Amino acid sequence: MTDDPSSPAHWRTFWLTAPVVFMVSLDATVVVAAFPALRQHFSRASPADLSWTLNGYTIVYAALLVACGRLADQHGRKRCFLLGLAVFTLASGGCALAANAWWLAVARALQAAGAALLTPSSLALVLAEFPPDERQKAISLWSALGALAAAVGPGFGSAIIEWAAWPWLFLINVPLGIVTFWRGNRDLSESLRPTTQARFDFLGTMLLIVGVGSITGGIVGAGESGQGSVTTWAGTAVGLGLLGLFVVHGRRQETAARELGLFAEPNFRWASVATLIFGAAFSLMFLSFYLFTMGIWRYRQSMAGLAATAGPLMVIAGVILTGRLSQRLGPRRMLMIGGTLFFLSNLWFVTRLTDQPDYLGVWFPGQLVGGLAIALILPTLIGAALAGLPPAQLAVGNAMNTALRQLGGALGVALGVALVGSAQATLEQFRAVYASLAAAGIILALLSQGLTPARGVRP
Repeated sequence: MTDDPSSPAHWRTFWLTAPVVFMVSLDATVVVAAFPALRQHFSRASPADLSWTLNGYTIVYAALLVACGRLADQHGRKRCFLLGLAVFTLASGGCALAANAWWLAVARALQAAGAALLTPSSLALVLAEFPPDERQKAISLWSALGALAAAVGPGFGSAIIEWAAWPWLFLINVPLGIVTFWRGNRDLSESLRPTTQARFDFLGTMLLIVGVGSITGGIVGAGESGQGSVTTWAGTAVGLGLLGLFVVHGRRQETAARELGLFAEPNFRWASVATLIFGAAFSLMFLSFYLFTMGIWRYRQSMAGLAATAGPLMVIAGVILTGRLSQRLGPRRMLMIGGTLFFLSNLWFVTRLTDQPDYLGVWFPGQLVGGLAIALILPTLIGAALAGLPPAQLAVGNAMNTALRQLGGALGVALGVALVGSAQATLEQFRAVYASLAAAGIILALLSQGLTPARGVRP
């Protein structure tokens, strides 16, 4: 690396790793938009089988995130970043070549393993290079990349699907991954904390993956075989049992026990419950949007993607506009207001949606209110979860909060596939989805009462 003062090393590190983080965030978004196209391409696969192309990624990513953060600290951030990038790039190529839905699901799970290595190691590489007085600037810009990926993902992915084909969603990752691997191996500096001695908990990770996978499989199965199906109840029961074993196992592991001990802090505990519910509601809302606009309103893929951008853009604007308001009102009031707005936006859809397309009169107003609600809820939950933790636990607390949101997202996708995943889903079924989302808004508003107003949201 050169010593050119006009291009400091820390910014070179940032702009080398940032495109990869954007790519990972974008990939998670565009595949949701691609679900109708995948359903049409893999016509012999059931909606339950196709749901694993989404949930396989989400579950594996969430389960590995905290453990991969520890591995990066112990074995080197650059090493884990490059390994994760190689896995993600190769798996992206495997996704594009998938001959059936299960091949695609397995390749997506490998993508998730690469992403779980990439995410914590890349931010750690950046923060290790930045001077302390500039780290908050780097974190803010880093967070903005994720929001930008969510904003442009629907339109970008939908355009690729309509004008080319869905495999190109994954093929575009390959050249970017190769170039970044070459540049990263040459230019990135290694950083690690040799005092970190935690081992990778394989058993605990598998209990979490199989447990959540069994529950989501049971939920999806309910949509195909009925709520009273023995398979449905058995899958859910097995999943709950495995998650119970995960907690018992974690209490016996020193590192995992410290992480589970975070839930003893009241704000972290209540915010974590709310984060799980919000993650489920957000994914259910996002998936249902595409299924509704393309299935009931008969939008083309590109039109649906363009129509989806208003909500994420409102989230970005809302976060900027309400940033200072959060410090004055505190997390309890912010979550109460956000949950109430989320309830009202989905109640609007329940009462106003018809089978006649009316984007400006019906959908656009609901998206604006819903986007503002998410802008209030998401940063409030992150800040509230971390507000009561000591500095030494902020990184693992943030990783666990992110993992819970991802696991909630897997449950939301499972509910969406079970309720409206079929191409024959009716308007009344979609109204039931939005009624469920309205109920989630009420639950979030009620959970706000468990937060401690005095702690506030960290600036």
